[in-house]
Amino acid sequence: MTDDKVWYAAVGGKQQGPYTLEELKSKVEGGGVSREAHVYGPGMSEWEPVSRRPEFGGSIAAPPPPPGPVGAHEIDYEVIGEEMQFVEITLDPNEACVAEAGSFMYMDPGIEMETIFGDGSAASESGGLLDKVLGAGKRILTGESLFMTLFGNTGSGRQKVAFAAPYPGGIIPVDLRSLSGPLMCQKQAFLCAAKGISVGIALQRKLGSGLFGGEGFILQKLEGDGLAFLHAGGTVVSRELAAGEVLRLDTGCLVAFDGSVDYDIQGVPGIKTALFGGEGFFFARLTGPGTVWIQSLPFSRLASRVYASAPQTGGKRTGEGSVLGGLGDVLMGDR
Repeated sequence: MTDDKVWYAAVGGKQQGPYTLEELKSKVEGGGVSREAHVYGPGMSEWEPVSRRPEFGGSIAAPPPPPGPVGAHEIDYEVIGEEMQFVEITLDPNEACVAEAGSFMYMDPGIEMETIFGDGSAASESGGLLDKVLGAGKRILTGESLFMTLFGNTGSGRQKVAFAAPYPGGIIPVDLRSLSGPLMCQKQAFLCAAKGISVGIALQRKLGSGLFGGEGFILQKLEGDGLAFLHAGGTVVSRELAAGEVLRLDTGCLVAFDGSVDYDIQGVPGIKTALFGGEGFFFARLTGPGTVWIQSLPFSRLASRVYASAPQTGGKRTGEGSVLGGLGDVLMGDR
């Protein structure tokens, strides 16, 4: 047996051999040498486990990838409905998503829910308790709940969980990997996202945007490499702005925009238009490049119409078709 065909095995801390390849194979198959034991043979620069060597039915493992940031979970989804939509998310085993408190609709038996501080992203989990408390506290500034809910698939098969829109409108799925920067959105626009998406805040750098933008100095900022879901009122459309292209719109109709879009507030020209036009004193000015999402029915506009029409606030109900009129209100206990 020549040296270039010699094999050795390390069993119980002791070296065994020399063997031919066939002899060592028979010992592995017979259990005399376990697949966790290390071997050394022709063409090898170091001892390796039997399970990694192709001579014994194993495969040479590729070197581990360099350490890097943990990405968002890969989730599947379906948006269901027209006027009152909800999103149904399908999770593979060990996958999870996060959602705003109060948006949960239903889930399969294999889904476990847990209330968490922060957003469940790698950045929030790597910090200590104080970092998590501060991260959760930032959410109060955007008008959200102090807590978020984590929904994880602990079963052996695929499981589903659904989240509902809070009022009539549309759900916007956004793949953050397709954007050139973070996604900026209005307060309370965020609905849910894959675990790993960072949900933070962004302070407006321009004084005009902060004072008159309808959202104060603060917008929500979503970052990551996965899916996030927003909710907006009425009909939702997106506009792709070219470099230098300008779009002006009502501040309440702005839902979200790409981080590459420049956002500012401008006053309505003309004192007469500003005072009597009924469209407010300011509008949003967005300059490309990037994507802008627009809603046709801001919740504030819907709420003001409902409030103005409520009898308790002096409004008058119309179109109900009661032949009894005001007497019907008395009989039904509305007055």
